[in-house]
Amino acid sequence: MSTTLQDRICKRLQQLGLRETDVAKLAGVNRSFLHDVLRGRSKRPNPEKLSRVATALKVDLHWLLTGQGNIQDIAPFDEGADEDLIAIPYVEARPSMGGGAVVEEPVETGRDFHFRRAWIRDKLRASPSNLRVLHVEGDSMLPTLEDGDTILLDLSLKRPTPPGIFVLHDGMGLVAKRIEHVPNSTPPKIRILSDNPLYSPYERSIDEIRIIGRIRWFAREL
Repeated sequence: MSTTLQDRICKRLQQLGLRETDVAKLAGVNRSFLHDVLRGRSKRPNPEKLSRVATALKVDLHWLLTGQGNIQDIAPFDEGADEDLIAIPYVEARPSMGGGAVVEEPVETGRDFHFRRAWIRDKLRASPSNLRVLHVEGDSMLPTLEDGDTILLDLSLKRPTPPGIFVLHDGMGLVAKRIEHVPNSTPPKIRILSDNPLYSPYERSIDEIRIIGRIRWFAREL
């Protein structure tokens, strides 16, 4: 399926979580320039300005013009045919990266994020039906995760081996933390850790927690 210049810019805006004004500012162009391009009013956009827009969108100018070329740092996404993409549901729960604020169970919103099917299959080795997209909040996982980051969660991975970053109910609320099994603990325990040294680690028994899934990927709006 062929796409237009406007299609490619719009999809990159969606993928990167940016607005027209954000890209115009990053590219150092007038918002009216980008506005006209997106609405098909500019049949021959200024190449120098378009090149700066491409840089702001982290793509080659050639890709922006033709759909062929490099897309920087966004391996999960693709601008190919729709059949090469898979929709992953976005859910409204916001795991806390602080003290564990009470958050309701994740609720699907009807809003999807689209990822390359091959990336999910070959890189993550995951089933799309087990994946969910969420946002996280708080500062306890700095510098790894920041407030507002977007995460991709695999609901099928609930074992804390190998250690990693998970979303779990820790008895107080829904949190995003590193967790690891405590060796030789009776009853079995989990150590819950923050990357921010201002937050102390703590332990919970297996019966006190519920692991929702392992974080496989994250993205950040600049």
